[in-house]
Amino acid sequence: MGLMSWFWERHQFLMHQCFSLPFAFLFFFLAKRRYLSLTNRYLFVSVGGCVLAVVTMGVYSSLLFTSTFVFILTVCSVDPSCVHAWVFGIQMLWQTFWHLLIQYREYYLHEPVSIRLFLAVSSLMLLTQRVTSVSMDLQEKRVHLTFNASSKRKAFVTLLPLISYILNFTTLLGGPLCSYSRFVSSMAGINLNPPPNPLGVVVLKLMQVLLLESVRFCLIHLLNTYDPSDSITLYGFLWVWGLAMILKIQYYSHWRISECLNNAAGFGFWVHSPGDSPDWSGLSDGDFWTVESSSRMSELARRWNATTASWLRRLVYIRCKRFPLFMTFSFSMWWHGCHLGHIVGFLTWAATVKADYHVHSYLKPKLSSMWRKIYTCLGWINTQMTIASIVIAVELRNMSGLRLLSTTYIGLFPIFNIILAFLLLKLNTVQ
Repeated sequence: MGLMSWFWERHQFLMHQCFSLPFAFLFFFLAKRRYLSLTNRYLFVSVGGCVLAVVTMGVYSSLLFTSTFVFILTVCSVDPSCVHAWVFGIQMLWQTFWHLLIQYREYYLHEPVSIRLFLAVSSLMLLTQRVTSVSMDLQEKRVHLTFNASSKRKAFVTLLPLISYILNFTTLLGGPLCSYSRFVSSMAGINLNPPPNPLGVVVLKLMQVLLLESVRFCLIHLLNTYDPSDSITLYGFLWVWGLAMILKIQYYSHWRISECLNNAAGFGFWVHSPGDSPDWSGLSDGDFWTVESSSRMSELARRWNATTASWLRRLVYIRCKRFPLFMTFSFSMWWHGCHLGHIVGFLTWAATVKADYHVHSYLKPKLSSMWRKIYTCLGWINTQMTIASIVIAVELRNMSGLRLLSTTYIGLFPIFNIILAFLLLKLNTVQ
């Protein structure tokens, strides 16, 4: 199987976003040259999102259109101080219904689920981020929307940016999450103070995606030649770590191609001091080297899928008075679909992050500079093996992932972290 055919079979998200790149460049060119008014810019990205949804999801695109319609209706009819509770409740019930339907068809009826439905539900999860982000902005009075029922044109002008934000074709199939106010300011300023030509940075990031997928392609073929159950424990660790790396690279590629699409449309450009080189990393969910260099579980949790992590912090962590960490990871488990692997994986992740805080605060002040370097190296190995266990459990979703973790013993790493933190807590209590 050639690399391109493998790309299409394994990464329809990536390929659909690659096909959207010319339209993103076209939008940037027309907006920069002032061929598009502000209203037409909003129409371009929203109509593009509708077309992309229909082409990629078919009839299941109605999931997104229904959510958008209900959200607009809720915003127009509910007081801003109460709108977040309504938006959050309705959207999560709608998303949960489709997650449960997928589980029912997979596990009870044993029927194959259409890839279009998976695409639609994945996009619905991203839409949940955007609508709840806006509802929190309205509740916290960061955004003000005024509707004049006597003037349909004024109501249209008010709602069009909101609809464009929700159905924007550059973020429909993949993040990163951008705030509504930043989206509006970027759309308004793209022809007044346009960013530099993004072609060079887009080509560079596309090459990075191709390199990542080539590495992933090779890793798959390498792991297919061996059986982890017929080897020593150390090799089993490495085999599962390699499998987890394959699964993680899929995310890194998806995040990078999403950056490309946003950059091609002129979004994500950071303006620093004059004379600095252009920085197009304003909209990013993370890159391979930054995330994989993490030597602590808490550090990796903040860097992994960065805009989603910030959204979860704002939506759950800051608002919870009791057990905010476990409530945040529990909600993330619900948001992802509540498969068995999700339950085990996300609760383990929460426990290991909590354990990391206790272990680090206890050990690091007691170590010399040399031992701190050794501690950092051991911490990196521990983080890699622990996150590998979590990724296997979450991505495989069912008992197969948990059986793999038990047969290769890599699942002992998160257990060791939790036991060590418990012992240190006991030791602190005795002292």
